[in-house]
Amino acid sequence: MRSNVRWSAPTALCLVVLCLPTQVGAPVGALAPTARGLVLSDLTWLEAEKRLTPSAVVVIPLGAQSKEHGPHLRLDNDFRLAEYLRDRVLAASNVVMAPTVNYNFYPAFLEYPGSTHLRIETARDLIVDIVRSLAAHGPRKFYVLNTGVSTQRPLLAAAEILRAEGIEFAFTDILAIAGPAEAQVKQQARGTHADEIETSMMLYMHPDRVDMSKAVRDDSPQGTGGLTRVPGGAGRYSPSGVWGDATLATREKGRVVVEAMVVGILREIEVLRGGAR
Repeated sequence: MRSNVRWSAPTALCLVVLCLPTQVGAPVGALAPTARGLVLSDLTWLEAEKRLTPSAVVVIPLGAQSKEHGPHLRLDNDFRLAEYLRDRVLAASNVVMAPTVNYNFYPAFLEYPGSTHLRIETARDLIVDIVRSLAAHGPRKFYVLNTGVSTQRPLLAAAEILRAEGIEFAFTDILAIAGPAEAQVKQQARGTHADEIETSMMLYMHPDRVDMSKAVRDDSPQGTGGLTRVPGGAGRYSPSGVWGDATLATREKGRVVVEAMVVGILREIEVLRGGAR
Protein backbone atom coordinates (compact mmCIF):
# COMPACT_ATOMS: atom_id res chain seq x y z
CA MET A 1 0.00 0.00 0.00
CA ARG A 2 -0.18 2.90 0.55
CA SER A 3 0.09 5.02 -2.40
CA ASN A 4 -4.76 7.33 -1.44
CA VAL A 5 -10.11 7.90 -1.75
CA ARG A 6 -9.93 11.11 -3.71
CA TRP A 7 -12.79 12.41 -5.81
CA SER A 8 -12.85 14.50 -8.90
CA ALA A 9 -15.23 16.70 -6.85
CA PRO A 10 -14.08 16.10 -3.27
CA THR A 11 -16.15 18.26 -0.99
CA ALA A 12 -19.48 16.47 -1.30
CA LEU A 13 -18.44 13.23 0.36
CA CYS A 14 -18.82 14.32 3.94
CA LEU A 15 -22.34 15.64 3.31
CA VAL A 16 -23.91 12.30 2.44
CA VAL A 17 -25.23 9.96 5.11
CA LEU A 18 -26.07 6.47 3.90
CA CYS A 19 -27.63 3.43 5.51
CA LEU A 20 -24.32 1.66 6.00
CA PRO A 21 -22.80 0.39 9.25
CA THR A 22 -21.11 3.17 11.17
CA GLN A 23 -19.52 1.15 13.94
CA VAL A 24 -15.83 0.58 13.34
CA GLY A 25 -15.27 -3.12 12.99
CA ALA A 26 -18.71 -3.95 11.55
CA PRO A 27 -18.22 -6.69 8.92
CA VAL A 28 -19.86 -4.89 6.00
CA GLY A 29 -19.39 -7.78 3.60
CA ALA A 30 -21.46 -9.97 5.91
CA LEU A 31 -24.57 -7.89 5.18
CA ALA A 32 -25.18 -9.84 1.96
CA PRO A 33 -25.34 -13.65 2.10
CA THR A 34 -24.26 -13.91 -1.54
CA ALA A 35 -22.31 -11.63 -3.85
CA ARG A 36 -24.36 -8.66 -5.02
CA GLY A 37 -21.85 -7.43 -7.56
CA LEU A 38 -20.85 -8.96 -10.88
CA VAL A 39 -17.34 -9.93 -11.94
CA LEU A 40 -16.92 -8.61 -15.46
CA SER A 41 -14.46 -11.30 -16.51
CA ASP A 42 -16.95 -14.03 -15.58
CA LEU A 43 -19.43 -12.79 -18.22
CA THR A 44 -19.65 -13.40 -21.94
CA TRP A 45 -19.64 -10.28 -24.09
CA LEU A 46 -23.38 -10.75 -24.65
CA GLU A 47 -23.96 -10.79 -20.90
CA ALA A 48 -21.62 -7.83 -20.45
CA GLU A 49 -23.63 -5.85 -22.99
CA LYS A 50 -26.71 -6.19 -20.78
CA ARG A 51 -24.84 -5.16 -17.64
CA LEU A 52 -22.76 -2.26 -18.93
CA THR A 53 -25.58 0.25 -18.76
CA PRO A 54 -25.49 4.00 -18.07
CA SER A 55 -26.65 3.32 -14.50
CA ALA A 56 -23.93 0.74 -13.78
CA VAL A 57 -21.13 1.57 -11.36
CA VAL A 58 -17.89 0.02 -12.59
CA VAL A 59 -15.21 -0.60 -9.96
CA ILE A 60 -11.57 -1.04 -10.97
CA PRO A 61 -9.27 -2.42 -8.23
CA LEU A 62 -5.71 -1.09 -8.34
CA GLY A 63 -2.81 -2.61 -6.41
CA ALA A 64 0.86 -3.27 -7.15
CA GLN A 65 1.62 -6.95 -7.54
CA SER A 66 5.36 -6.41 -7.37
CA LYS A 67 6.50 -3.66 -4.95
CA GLU A 68 8.74 -3.95 -1.91
CA HIS A 69 7.18 -4.04 1.54
CA GLY A 70 10.13 -4.65 3.81
CA PRO A 71 11.58 -8.01 4.89
CA HIS A 72 8.34 -9.27 6.48
CA LEU A 73 5.70 -8.63 3.79
CA ARG A 74 5.55 -9.93 0.21
CA LEU A 75 5.94 -7.99 -3.00
CA ASP A 76 2.26 -8.58 -3.81
CA ASN A 77 1.03 -6.87 -0.63
CA ASP A 78 -0.96 -4.13 -2.40
CA PHE A 79 -2.44 -6.57 -4.91
CA ARG A 80 -3.65 -8.76 -2.04
CA LEU A 81 -5.18 -5.71 -0.37
CA ALA A 82 -6.94 -4.69 -3.60
CA GLU A 83 -8.30 -8.21 -4.10
CA TYR A 84 -9.53 -8.40 -0.49
CA LEU A 85 -11.33 -5.08 -0.79
CA ARG A 86 -12.66 -6.17 -4.17
CA ASP A 87 -14.32 -9.20 -2.58
CA ARG A 88 -15.79 -7.15 0.25
CA VAL A 89 -17.28 -4.66 -2.22
CA LEU A 90 -18.66 -7.45 -4.40
CA ALA A 91 -20.39 -8.98 -1.37
CA ALA A 92 -22.08 -5.76 -0.35
CA SER A 93 -22.65 -3.56 -3.40
CA ASN A 94 -24.35 -3.86 -6.79
CA VAL A 95 -21.35 -3.03 -8.96
CA VAL A 96 -19.62 -4.36 -12.05
CA MET A 97 -16.12 -5.37 -10.96
CA ALA A 98 -13.42 -4.97 -13.60
CA PRO A 99 -10.12 -6.92 -13.44
CA THR A 100 -7.51 -5.72 -10.96
CA VAL A 101 -4.81 -3.45 -12.38
CA ASN A 102 -1.46 -4.64 -11.00
CA TYR A 103 0.99 -2.02 -12.33
CA ASN A 104 1.02 1.75 -11.82
CA PHE A 105 3.00 4.76 -10.60
CA TYR A 106 5.32 3.77 -7.72
CA PRO A 107 8.54 5.82 -8.01
CA ALA A 108 9.43 5.67 -4.30
CA PHE A 109 10.60 2.06 -4.18
CA LEU A 110 12.76 1.49 -7.23
CA GLU A 111 15.99 0.96 -5.28
CA TYR A 112 14.56 -2.28 -3.89
CA PRO A 113 14.71 -5.33 -6.20
CA GLY A 114 11.38 -6.58 -7.45
CA SER A 115 9.65 -3.20 -7.30
CA THR A 116 7.93 -2.13 -10.52
CA HIS A 117 6.90 1.32 -11.71
CA LEU A 118 5.19 2.98 -14.68
CA ARG A 119 5.85 6.52 -15.84
CA ILE A 120 3.10 8.90 -14.71
CA GLU A 121 1.85 9.38 -18.27
CA THR A 122 1.70 5.61 -18.79
CA ALA A 123 -0.11 5.08 -15.48
CA ARG A 124 -2.60 7.83 -16.30
CA ASP A 125 -3.27 6.57 -19.82
CA LEU A 126 -3.63 2.97 -18.64
CA ILE A 127 -6.60 3.95 -16.48
CA VAL A 128 -8.05 6.34 -19.07
CA ASP A 129 -7.96 3.66 -21.77
CA ILE A 130 -9.59 1.05 -19.51
CA VAL A 131 -12.39 3.45 -18.59
CA ARG A 132 -12.93 4.61 -22.16
CA SER A 133 -13.14 1.02 -23.40
CA LEU A 134 -15.92 0.19 -20.96
CA ALA A 135 -17.67 3.57 -21.11
CA ALA A 136 -18.10 3.20 -24.87
CA HIS A 137 -20.82 0.62 -24.15
CA GLY A 138 -22.80 2.65 -21.62
CA PRO A 139 -21.35 3.13 -18.11
CA ARG A 140 -20.65 6.70 -17.00
CA LYS A 141 -19.68 6.06 -13.36
CA PHE A 142 -16.29 4.58 -12.44
CA TYR A 143 -14.60 4.06 -9.10
CA VAL A 144 -10.96 3.01 -8.75
CA LEU A 145 -10.42 0.92 -5.64
CA ASN A 146 -7.01 2.49 -5.11
CA THR A 147 -4.51 1.03 -2.63
CA GLY A 148 -1.65 3.43 -3.28
CA VAL A 149 -0.55 6.93 -2.31
CA SER A 150 1.67 7.93 -5.22
CA THR A 151 -1.06 6.61 -7.54
CA GLN A 152 -3.17 9.65 -6.68
CA ARG A 153 -1.18 11.76 -9.13
CA PRO A 154 -1.98 9.77 -12.28
CA LEU A 155 -5.53 9.14 -11.05
CA LEU A 156 -6.15 12.86 -10.58
CA ALA A 157 -4.81 13.45 -14.09
CA ALA A 158 -7.06 10.68 -15.43
CA ALA A 159 -10.06 12.19 -13.63
CA GLU A 160 -9.51 15.52 -15.37
CA ILE A 161 -9.46 13.89 -18.80
CA LEU A 162 -12.46 11.67 -18.14
CA ARG A 163 -14.52 14.43 -16.52
CA ALA A 164 -14.17 16.45 -19.73
CA GLU A 165 -15.74 13.49 -21.54
CA GLY A 166 -18.77 13.38 -19.24
CA ILE A 167 -17.58 10.43 -17.15
CA GLU A 168 -17.93 10.49 -13.37
CA PHE A 169 -14.72 9.18 -11.88
CA ALA A 170 -13.70 8.71 -8.25
CA PHE A 171 -10.98 6.83 -6.41
CA THR A 172 -9.95 5.81 -2.92
CA ASP A 173 -7.65 7.97 -0.83
CA ILE A 174 -6.41 5.36 1.64
CA LEU A 175 -4.68 7.76 4.02
CA ALA A 176 -7.81 9.89 4.29
CA ILE A 177 -10.35 7.10 4.51
CA ALA A 178 -8.37 5.11 7.08
CA GLY A 179 -7.07 8.12 9.00
CA PRO A 180 -9.61 8.28 11.85
CA ALA A 181 -9.37 4.54 12.53
CA GLU A 182 -5.58 4.63 12.37
CA ALA A 183 -5.53 7.41 14.95
CA GLN A 184 -7.44 5.14 17.36
CA VAL A 185 -4.88 2.34 17.28
CA LYS A 186 -1.55 3.76 16.11
CA GLN A 187 1.43 3.68 18.46
CA GLN A 188 4.37 4.34 16.14
CA ALA A 189 5.91 7.81 16.06
CA ARG A 190 5.88 8.02 12.27
CA GLY A 191 5.51 5.86 9.21
CA THR A 192 3.35 5.06 6.19
CA HIS A 193 4.91 2.06 4.44
CA ALA A 194 5.15 -1.59 5.54
CA ASP A 195 4.68 -0.06 8.97
CA GLU A 196 2.57 -0.76 12.06
CA ILE A 197 -0.70 -0.05 10.27
CA GLU A 198 -0.04 -1.75 6.95
CA THR A 199 1.37 -4.82 8.67
CA SER A 200 -1.61 -4.94 11.02
CA MET A 201 -3.96 -4.83 8.04
CA MET A 202 -2.22 -7.75 6.43
CA LEU A 203 -2.27 -9.70 9.72
CA TYR A 204 -6.05 -9.29 9.63
CA MET A 205 -6.56 -10.06 5.94
CA HIS A 206 -3.78 -12.54 5.09
CA PRO A 207 -1.77 -13.55 8.19
CA ASP A 208 -0.05 -16.28 6.19
CA ARG A 209 1.63 -13.53 4.13
CA VAL A 210 3.30 -11.92 7.17
CA ASP A 211 6.52 -13.01 8.89
CA MET A 212 6.56 -11.06 12.15
CA SER A 213 9.92 -12.58 13.09
CA LYS A 214 11.40 -10.32 10.38
CA ALA A 215 9.40 -7.18 11.22
CA VAL A 216 11.56 -4.16 12.06
CA ARG A 217 11.41 -0.57 13.17
CA ASP A 218 12.91 1.65 10.49
CA ASP A 219 11.57 5.19 10.84
CA SER A 220 14.30 7.70 10.21
CA PRO A 221 12.93 11.25 10.41
CA GLN A 222 15.63 12.44 8.03
CA GLY A 223 14.93 13.12 4.38
CA THR A 224 11.77 13.44 2.33
CA GLY A 225 10.20 11.72 -0.64
CA GLY A 226 10.85 8.13 -1.62
CA LEU A 227 12.90 5.57 0.27
CA THR A 228 16.59 4.99 -0.31
CA ARG A 229 18.93 2.14 0.62
CA VAL A 230 21.94 4.47 0.31
CA PRO A 231 23.09 6.30 3.47
CA GLY A 232 22.93 9.99 2.67
CA GLY A 233 21.01 9.29 -0.55
CA ALA A 234 18.04 11.21 -1.87
CA GLY A 235 14.96 10.37 0.18
CA ARG A 236 14.34 8.69 3.52
CA TYR A 237 17.09 6.24 4.43
CA SER A 238 15.63 2.79 4.97
CA PRO A 239 17.88 -0.24 4.57
CA SER A 240 14.87 -2.50 5.24
CA GLY A 241 12.31 -0.86 2.93
CA VAL A 242 10.08 -0.17 5.96
CA TRP A 243 9.14 3.34 7.02
CA GLY A 244 7.55 3.03 10.44
CA ASP A 245 7.53 0.43 13.20
CA ALA A 246 6.21 -2.89 11.94
CA THR A 247 7.00 -4.60 15.26
CA LEU A 248 3.95 -2.91 16.82
CA ALA A 249 1.50 -4.54 14.41
CA THR A 250 -1.40 -6.66 15.67
CA ARG A 251 -4.35 -8.35 14.01
CA GLU A 252 -6.81 -6.37 16.13
CA LYS A 253 -5.39 -3.05 14.96
CA GLY A 254 -5.74 -4.33 11.42
CA ARG A 255 -9.37 -5.27 11.99
CA VAL A 256 -10.23 -1.78 13.19
CA VAL A 257 -8.59 -0.09 10.21
CA VAL A 258 -9.74 -2.51 7.49
CA GLU A 259 -13.37 -2.55 8.60
CA ALA A 260 -13.45 1.25 8.72
CA MET A 261 -11.99 1.34 5.21
CA VAL A 262 -14.64 -1.03 3.89
CA VAL A 263 -17.43 1.12 5.35
CA GLY A 264 -15.91 4.26 3.84
CA ILE A 265 -15.36 2.72 0.41
CA LEU A 266 -18.93 1.41 0.22
CA ARG A 267 -20.21 4.84 1.22
CA GLU A 268 -18.20 6.50 -1.52
CA ILE A 269 -19.47 4.06 -4.13
CA GLU A 270 -23.05 4.88 -3.14
CA VAL A 271 -22.30 8.60 -3.36
CA LEU A 272 -21.04 8.02 -6.89
CA ARG A 273 -24.08 5.90 -7.75
CA GLY A 274 -26.39 8.68 -6.57
CA GLY A 275 -24.58 11.32 -8.60
CA ALA A 276 -23.51 13.42 -5.59
CA ARG A 277 -20.64 15.77 -6.39
